[in-house]
Amino acid sequence: MAEGKGIPVRTSALRFAVLGPLRVRSGETDLPTGSPQQRALLAALLLRGGSTATAQELVDAIWGETPPQQAVAALRTYASRLRKALGTRADVLVSELGGYALRRREDDELDSDRLAELAARAEAAAGAGDLTRALELYGAALELWDGETLAGVPGPDADLHRARFSEQRVVLLEARLGVALQAGLHTESVSELTALTTTYPLREKLRELLMLALYRSGRQAEALAVYADARRVLIDELGVEPRAELSELQQRILSADATLDQPADVPQGAPALVRPAQLPAAVPDFTGRAAFVRDLGRELAASGGGVMAVSAVAGIGGVGKTTLAVQVAHAAREHFPDGQLYVDLQGAGASPSEPEAVLGAFLRALGVADSAIPDGVAERSGLFRSLLDGRRVLTLLDNARDAAQVRPLLPGTPGCAALVTSRIRMVDLAGAHLVDLDVMSPEEALTLFTRIVGQERVGAERDAAMDVVGACGFLPLAIRIAAARLAARRTWTVSALARKLSDERRRLDELQAGDQAVAATFELGYGQLEAEQARAFRLLGLAEGPDISVAAAASLLDRDLHTTEDLLESLVDTSLLESAAPGRYRFHDLVRLFARACAERDEQPPAEREAALARLLDFYLATSAKVFALKRPGGRLVENLETTYQPAAEFDSDEQAQDWLFAEAGGLLSAAQSVDTSQRVRSAADLLLVARGLAESGAYSRQFVVACEAVLEVARRRDDPHAQGRAHFALTLAHSLAGRFEMADEHAQHAMLLGVAAEDPVVRTQAPTERGIIAIYRGNFQAAETYHTESLTAFREEGNRAGEASALSNLSRVLGSLGRPDAAVEAARKALSIYRGLGSELRLANGHYALGMALGKRGSHREALRELSLALGIFENHRQPLWVGMTLLRQAEALLETGGAAEAAMKAEDALTQLRDIGGDWRRALVLTVLGRALDSTNHPDRARACWEHALKLFEETSSAEAEEVRNLLSATSV
Repeated sequence: MAEGKGIPVRTSALRFAVLGPLRVRSGETDLPTGSPQQRALLAALLLRGGSTATAQELVDAIWGETPPQQAVAALRTYASRLRKALGTRADVLVSELGGYALRRREDDELDSDRLAELAARAEAAAGAGDLTRALELYGAALELWDGETLAGVPGPDADLHRARFSEQRVVLLEARLGVALQAGLHTESVSELTALTTTYPLREKLRELLMLALYRSGRQAEALAVYADARRVLIDELGVEPRAELSELQQRILSADATLDQPADVPQGAPALVRPAQLPAAVPDFTGRAAFVRDLGRELAASGGGVMAVSAVAGIGGVGKTTLAVQVAHAAREHFPDGQLYVDLQGAGASPSEPEAVLGAFLRALGVADSAIPDGVAERSGLFRSLLDGRRVLTLLDNARDAAQVRPLLPGTPGCAALVTSRIRMVDLAGAHLVDLDVMSPEEALTLFTRIVGQERVGAERDAAMDVVGACGFLPLAIRIAAARLAARRTWTVSALARKLSDERRRLDELQAGDQAVAATFELGYGQLEAEQARAFRLLGLAEGPDISVAAAASLLDRDLHTTEDLLESLVDTSLLESAAPGRYRFHDLVRLFARACAERDEQPPAEREAALARLLDFYLATSAKVFALKRPGGRLVENLETTYQPAAEFDSDEQAQDWLFAEAGGLLSAAQSVDTSQRVRSAADLLLVARGLAESGAYSRQFVVACEAVLEVARRRDDPHAQGRAHFALTLAHSLAGRFEMADEHAQHAMLLGVAAEDPVVRTQAPTERGIIAIYRGNFQAAETYHTESLTAFREEGNRAGEASALSNLSRVLGSLGRPDAAVEAARKALSIYRGLGSELRLANGHYALGMALGKRGSHREALRELSLALGIFENHRQPLWVGMTLLRQAEALLETGGAAEAAMKAEDALTQLRDIGGDWRRALVLTVLGRALDSTNHPDRARACWEHALKLFEETSSAEAEEVRNLLSATSV
C-alpha cells in the first residue's frame, strides 16, 4: 500500500518475466531493468523464490570466479537503482542479514511460476485421460517462452537457469508430443518432430516419438530409418548404443506389433437388470446406451431433493425409447421403494389414451376402490398427487403424444419421479430434463445383432454383419427385425441377408417380421402430420445427400425461407426429421426411404416430384455460380451456364460463400449425380464445373468423380454432346488434380472434340489449356508450349483476361523448364499484373506461385521465397490444400538452395500432410524426393534413403520420368 493524504492506495501488481528477455511490468507500463549486471541481480533474486541471498552469493551469481575489486559496493549500487526503477513497489526488494531478497505480493506474477502451474495441470489432465485439455495446457505453457531464457543476462547463475529452463522446455515439448500421439495426431506431429530431432539429435525420446508417429502414419520404412540414424549419431558422438526403449520400439515396428496402434475405446457395460412387478420386463439383450442410462439414472436418483424429477426421452420410432426407459426404471427401483407405475399412452396411434382413464388405472393400482375414484381429470389428478405425497414412486409414461397428455399424470411432490417417452420433443413440459435419443453406434448395433443371431454365425461373417446393421441405419427396431429373421432361418447366411437389404427399393419390405415392421412404425408418425407437413416430408425424401439447408429446402418445397424453416422444425418436433446443425436438417436413412416411398405413393401428379428436384438443382447451380464468380472473377464460364430461375443464396463475404460451398457439398454433388432426364443433365454438368472447388479441396475428390461419371452416363444416354463435353472436362479437372494424368488427358481429348461439335465456347478453349497443364506434369514441355501459346492467342482474341493470365502462368512454367528463365519471369509478371487488375485474391495466389517458380528457375531463390510466401497465405485463407501442399514443396526446394535444409525438411513434411488425401502419388513422390534431400543435408541419411525408396516406388508405379532422378540420388548414397 502507498499513502495519499492518509488514505491507503493500492499499487499495481508487478509482472516479472524470465522466459525470454528479463522484463518487469507495472500495470501496462514496462519498468527499466538497467545494465546487464543489474538485470543479473534481479534475475538471481527472482529465481530464489523470496529467499534471502547473501552479498557473497550474489557476487558469485553475477560475476562467478572473476568479480571486480569493489563487487559488494557495485552490488549495493545495483540494488539502489533497482529500488528506484520499481518506484512505488520498491518495498519488494528487501535488505536483510547483509544480503537481499525479493518478496513478491500475492497478486504479483512470475512467468516461471505460471509455467510450473500449467505443466502440473497438463500432466494431471493427461493422467486423467483428458488429452484435449492436456494439449491446451502444454501449449499454453510452451507459449510462455519469448525467446531465450534471460536473454542478455550475464553470469553463471543466469547460465545455470538458462540451461535448466531450456531442458524444461524440451521436456514439455516431448510431453506435449507424446500426448498428441495418444490423441491420434501422429501425422500432424511428424513435421515438428523432424525439426526437433535435427535440433536435438542426441535426445532419444524425440527419436522414439518420431518413429512412432511415422509408423502410425503408415511410413514404416522411415520409422526404421530414424532408428538407424539415431544409432549412428549416438555411436559417433557418444560411443554408446541407443537405450533399451528405443531398441525395443524398433523391434516392435519390425514385427508390426498391433499394440503400437491407437487403443480402442472400451465400451462400458450396462447396469444390472432389476425387475419390479409393475414395469414391463426389461429385454434380456439390452445393449449399449451406457451414457443415457447413467444420465437418466442420475436424474431419477436425485428425485429425493426439493422438486420432483421429470425426464422426457424423445426420438424417432424404433430408436429404442421404451426399451431404454424400462431399463432405466428397473435400474432405479431401489430409489422408489413405494412402487413403480407404467402406462402405454398410445400417443403415436390414432386414439391416444385419455388422461382421465389413465388416472383411474393408476388410482386402482394404488389401492383406491372404484367407488372412491372421482370423475373428471382435475379431481383424479388431485387425488393421485395426494396419495403420492410423502412416498417415493416412479411413474413411467410411455409413448406420449404431447405435453398436454402428460401434465395431469405427473406426481407433484419431491421423492417421486416421472420418466416420459415420446416421438415429440417436449420443450413445453416445464422443468423436464430433455433427452434426445439417437440411433446406436456401429459397435452397439453389431453387439445387439450378435446377441440375437449368435456369436458363431456373426463371427464367421463380421463384415457382412456390419453391412446388415448399416443397412438398418443402426436403428434398434430394424436391427431386431433383421436379426430375428436371420435367427429363424438357419439356412440363411449373414451375407444373404446383407444382399437382400442392399436393395434400397426393397429394404423396408425386408424389415418386417411377424407383427413388427419398420415401415408401419414410421407410418404412425406420418399419419399424424398435417397436409403441408406431409408434403414437405415427402419432397424432402427425394433429395439425396447427407443433409439439407433451409435455403435448399425452400427451393425444393417452393416455399419462402420462414415458412420452410417452420415446416422443418415442426418435423423435427415429431422426430421424423433431425436437426443436424443450426439451419441444417437430415433424415435417418430408413426414414428417408419411407419418405421417398410416400412421395412415389402420395405425391400426385408425378411431375410434382420432377419439378421439386429441378428447383433444387436450379438453386444449387445459381448459388454455386455466384460463389465461383466471387472467387474467380473475370472468367467466361458463368456467362455460359444454363439459365437458372431459383434465387441464389445471399452472402456477406467471400469467406461465407466458400463456407456455403463446402457445407452444401454432399447435397450438391448428390443432386448432380441423381439426374436422369435430358432437361436437367446440362444443369448438372454446369454445376460440376462451377463447383470444381470441391475437387480441389481433396475432401470431396471421390464424390466429385462419381458425380461426373453419373452425369456423363446420362448425357450419353440422352445423346447430348454439350453436356458430354462439360462432363468430360469436369473429369479432366478431377483426374488431373488427383495425379491421374493419363486418364485426365483422355477425358480432355474427348472434351475438345465434343466442345467443337457442340460449339461450346467454354470447353473449346479450356480443354486445350488442361491438355497443356497435363503435358507439363508429364514432362512433355514442347507440346505444353504449343498448347499454352495457342490458348494465349485464343484468350486474347476473345478478350478473356482471366484466361490470358492463366495461359501466361502456365507458359511461364513451361519456359522455365525449357531453360528460358528470364522469359519465364516476364510471363509470370504479366500474369500477376492481370490478376491484380481482376481483383481476385485466389487468382492472385496463382500468379505469386507462378512467379515464385520462375524466380527459382532463374536462381533468385530469396525472391522466390517471398512470392511463394504470399501465395501460401492466400491458399491457406481459401482452404486450398492441394495448392498449400504444392507451395510448401516449392518453398522447400528454394530453402534447400539457400542452405536452409532443416526448415526445408519441415516444409516438406507439412506438404506431405497437406497432400495426404489429394494430389495423387506423383505429387507425393515429388515431396518425398525433396524431403529426402533435406534429410540427407541434415545428417539423416538412412531416413533420406527411405524417403527416396518410397518416392522411386511411386514414380515407377506412375511411369514418371522423375524416377531416373531418384535412382541417381540412391546410387550416389549407396554404400
